[in-house]
This record gives sequence, structure tokens and C-alpha cells, in this order.
Amino acid sequence: MGGSLWWQQPMRAIQTNLQVRDTDKIDPERLARQIKQMGGNVLVFNTGGIYAWYPSRVPYHHVNEFLPENRDLLAEVISCCHRLDIRFVARFDFSKAQDEVYLQQPRWFICDEHRKPKIYGIERPGPWPLLMGACINAGYRGEQVGLPAFREALENYPIDGVFFNAPTYEFCQCEACRRKYRALYAKPLPACAQELEPDFAARCVRDNVGMFYRAMKQIDPDMPMILYYHLYRNDRLADRLATADVLCTEPMDVLSAGHDQIPEPWLPYVDMKIGRKASTGLAPFGIVHSCPGMQWRHTGVPPAEYRFWMSQIPAAGGNLWCSLTGVPDTVTDRRILSCVEQTNRDAQKIEQAMHGAREIVQVLLLWRWESTARHWAQALLNTQIPFDAMQNDQVTMENLARYQVVIVPEGHPTSQIWPMLEQWTRRGGRLIWEGVQAPESAAQAQFWGIEPDCACSAPLEASYLRLEEGAHQLKKALESTELLAHSGKVNYCTPLARAQVWATLVPPFAPVSAVGAPPERASLPAPKTQIPLCLVCSCQAGQVLYLPFQLGEMLGKYRLPEHFRLVKNIVEAMLPGPPVFQMEPICGLQTAVYEKDDADGGRTVLIHWVNGVGQRPLCTNVPLYDLRCTLRLQSGEAPVCAVSQIAGETVRIQAQPGAVTLCLEKLAVWDVIALKLDKKALKGVWTG
Repeated sequence: MGGSLWWQQPMRAIQTNLQVRDTDKIDPERLARQIKQMGGNVLVFNTGGIYAWYPSRVPYHHVNEFLPENRDLLAEVISCCHRLDIRFVARFDFSKAQDEVYLQQPRWFICDEHRKPKIYGIERPGPWPLLMGACINAGYRGEQVGLPAFREALENYPIDGVFFNAPTYEFCQCEACRRKYRALYAKPLPACAQELEPDFAARCVRDNVGMFYRAMKQIDPDMPMILYYHLYRNDRLADRLATADVLCTEPMDVLSAGHDQIPEPWLPYVDMKIGRKASTGLAPFGIVHSCPGMQWRHTGVPPAEYRFWMSQIPAAGGNLWCSLTGVPDTVTDRRILSCVEQTNRDAQKIEQAMHGAREIVQVLLLWRWESTARHWAQALLNTQIPFDAMQNDQVTMENLARYQVVIVPEGHPTSQIWPMLEQWTRRGGRLIWEGVQAPESAAQAQFWGIEPDCACSAPLEASYLRLEEGAHQLKKALESTELLAHSGKVNYCTPLARAQVWATLVPPFAPVSAVGAPPERASLPAPKTQIPLCLVCSCQAGQVLYLPFQLGEMLGKYRLPEHFRLVKNIVEAMLPGPPVFQMEPICGLQTAVYEKDDADGGRTVLIHWVNGVGQRPLCTNVPLYDLRCTLRLQSGEAPVCAVSQIAGETVRIQAQPGAVTLCLEKLAVWDVIALKLDKKALKGVWTG
């Protein structure tokens, strides 16, 4: 079964979200073979909580009444998995319990100010018992049921790892919550969640999960706990790492929300980027549900969309975790099974090459969901600029030193990290700062390259952005257009003498209600102004590029290719030299680049391409042909060979001094080019 720290190796997990009435359809030996056939090396299987999937002796721990008599199904499943070298992760969920438990122990459950419980399934048809929400601070999720049941399972079964579903806090006004709140803050529990102390929810989760974590480590110090990295609803990395060994997230492709609310195509990619930083480099799990929404959990995401979504997880450096509704024999949409198998097989082809690989990335995007970071991410991906995403709790001088460019999107809170950003920039960093807010101080205005006296405009429409004559770096592929579409607020500011103005505002030529008037009345009243929309200034050894307008909002609202190109030009203009990786933009194509040292002293560069071209949800995977990119080489390096790791397609390479051009003949869904580099003489010839 390998070493004790199995969870530090590449993993491909398959979760069976089990339906209790299908228990008799579970054949342990067949299930293990199916997981193996689908490329999984980890099975996530229901164990305890709402239902015990073994003959539990803990009072109030409801045993699945559909379990076979005179057999231990859980023991058989674990044994069959281990025989095929499949690790078994036990799934627990103590967030709810059947109403029979509530009737006997109502004080263990969530209640409102009128002592009414939180009930799930009131309107559900069929002869099902109600489920009652359990309080995180009371006995069912604690020392009366949860902890003893947890210990019972871990002490009696050879479980390899633990995963908690729904270990979150929900607002509750039971006596246990009132006592805890008063003990922590010396005041009564407020009447609504909005009035809670900011750290109360995180404190409750940390205390509860920490109890289980310590119990697990007492039983087996090497057993991993798998938890969601956003669990504590705060930015404290220490909270997460104190109660988890492996982090996970669920980038759900919720198509059931409707086409106008379709999830952003970059969600798995960015989730893995953040997760890698949150777990200090250990690959996180990306949990991908096979259904297009929980109300349609018995059908699957369209195969083309599903393949694209899943492929982003390993391409962005994560471990793939596929969640099925039931075991393979009860899955009603058989298409998803072949998709899971194909993606796992693809991931298996490159996981050893990827294990321990380092990302080649020059750009850092500071991340917060409430900021415009999500729109910047879309632009960076659509222009194939490899980037990292990082939350404030991960920002240190050591981490910042790994990047040449840092992007601060509008809406990102910077008060705590401002001193580090300033110091990093003065030491030679290149900072891109977006936003219409006024500077917090004269020193910050000086840093941005503007006078302190600023004023924010009303939202502008029918306005334009003009690239100035001296802004040659921003005009690449935009040479034939004088004006770019603009809308939104502007921070009216005056540049300092040392600042270079690269773009200016062209004010609205008419109110929106009149833009359709006869063209002879549509001339620009002010075709040129001195109002900057992009300015650059030196800051000791570094540079600051300030965008006093809402570029991120425009990226999200309009998604015009010229705005994406503007982002690409801005980022590349701020790099201290030519980009390490570069290609002409293809909207819908995602790129990630890694490197790994070879035993012979050379290195291998791994270039991932994930094809999401087309209108989503993808109806078919539209192949791309003759994909070209250029990689800047280190001193004295030359290419030896380049291989398509997944599809086996033809890759052509051409070396030139200091760089190499690669051409992949065809990309269907996901492929990885492995480029072997050595310290040899340069050869300017095409090879296969």
C-alpha cells in the first residue's frame, strides 16, 4: 500500500454520494474494480453522521436500515479497495440528524429565538423522515454523538483519511451558543447573524473541527484530514493548517442557475491556484460534481463541458476529485462515467512529471471574490498570461519576491499589506494598481504618481479611452484603432511631472439617450483631454502603473477582445524583460506552465493547454490546430525534444538565440507539452 504519507503523492479521488435505498446494489468487490477502471486511486465513501454505514453502537447515531444483515458492508468495501491499492477516505456529516433524534434531544439542534428548529425536507415527497439542523456547539456535533462515533469508526476500520462534509457554522440561538458567546465576549448573543462578532463563526468551526482533528491524530498521527480551505470564512491561514492536512474546494458547474448566471469558465483553475498557495504548495483537491445542479443531481453535465471543467483541476496543479450520485451501477447518466475515466487517465499520464514541479509564473493577481479580480482572471486566461492568485493572508515579502508584476484590482483591501507592496515595489517590483478611490494619504498619491487632490466622477457612458502617442507598448495589435470603448467611473487626477501618461479619457459625446441621433451630430466635442486613464511612474528601483478607471468592471461587463488585449499589453509592458511565455491570444484557451529539474542537470518545461473555446455550456469540444507559443530560455539552454504527453500529437520546435518556439498540431480538450532543455549548442532547425 506504499508509504504512510500517501496523501502527499498524486491522487485521483472518486466520491460516491450514496443513496441509502440503493445500499443493496453496492457490491464491494465490483465497486473497487469500477473505481480502478475509472482511474481512481482514492474512494471517498459515506461512513458516519446522518447515517452510519456500519453497525454503530453510539446512541443516537442512526444506522442505515438498508445495510445487509450479518455482513459489515463498510469493512468489505475498505478491504476490496485496499486489495487494489485504492485508498479509502471516510466521509462524515454531522450537520444534520433524523427527527427521531431531535424528539429525544432537542437541545442539540439549531433553533431560532422562538426555539423553533431548522428543518430540512418538509416539502419533500415520499416516506422520508425529516432532517434537523444540528448545532455546531451542542452535543450531536460534539462529545455526545459526533466525537464517539468518529472514534468508533477510526478505531475499528483501517480508514486511510477523513473528509467532513458541511462542517460549517449556522446561526443558532440555543443555550449552548448563548453560553459560548457570553463566555467569549462577556455579552449576550445578538438577535441576528449580522450582529455577531466577526470571528465568532470561525471560532466555532475551529473549536469543533479541532476536536475531531486532535482525536484523529491520537489514533493515527499520519492520517490526513481533508477540509475546505474557505471553511473559516476569514483570511487566517493558521486556522486552516491547524486543523487540516489536505485542502479542497468545490468549483461547481451549476448550470441549473440558468444561462445568464453560468459559472465563470476559470473557476476550477483559480480555485486550484488559490488552494496551492493556501496549502503551502501541497496540491489541493478540486471536487467536481457530475450534475449540473443539485436539483438535477440524477443527470450529468454535458460531456464536452464536463471534460473541460475537470481538466482544469490537474492542469492548474490540483488533485481531481469526481463526485458521483451513487455508485457506478446506479448512476443514471452513463456519459459521465466515461468522462471521469478519460480525464483520470489523462491526469495519470502526466502526474509523475507534475509531481514536485514548480510553476513558471511572473504575474500575481491579488484575490478577493468581492473585488474585480475575477474579471482580471478572465482577461489573463483569455490572453494566455500565466498567473498566480493569492489572498491577503498569504502575502509576505518572501512570496512577493517570486513575481515581477503584482496586480491590485479595484475593491481589494490593501491597508494591511500596503507596507509590503510599497517595499516590494521600491526594491524593483512592478505594481499595477486599479481603482477610482482617492489615495488614502499624500504618500500614497505620490506612490501612484498623482497629486493628492482627486475627485471621482459619476458613471460615464459613451466615452472612450485614447492610447497616447508615446504608449507604444500598449498599442500592440491595437495600432489600427484610435479609441477604445470606455464606461464607468474615473478618478479625476493630475499626474506628477515624473509620471508618463499612456492613456487619456475622451469624454462622452452625448447622453446615452441621444447616441443614436443622426451621425452628423455625433462628433466628439472633446476628442482629446489631459485626464489620465493610465499612467506610469518610477518608484526607486520599481515601477507603478496606475489605472484610475474601472477596467475590471468593463472586462466583466463587455468582454471585448480589445479590452483583453489591453490587459495583455499592460502586463507585458510592466515586465522587466520579454515574457517567459508568450502566444497570440485565443479566447477560451487556458494555459499553465511548470518546470522541473532533471537528473542530468537540464530541466523539463511542462506547458498545459485546456481548450474551452466555444459558447458555454460546451456542446462539443472544438479542436484547435497549430497552436504556437514562445518560451524564453535560460542562459546557454537549448531544446532537445518536445512531446505531447496526453494526446501524442505532433509537436514541432524551432530554436533561436534565447528562446524556442513550439507548435502543437492539434488540441482537442487538454494536452501537456513536455519540453526537454539542455545546456547544448543552439540549433535553429525544426524537428519533430
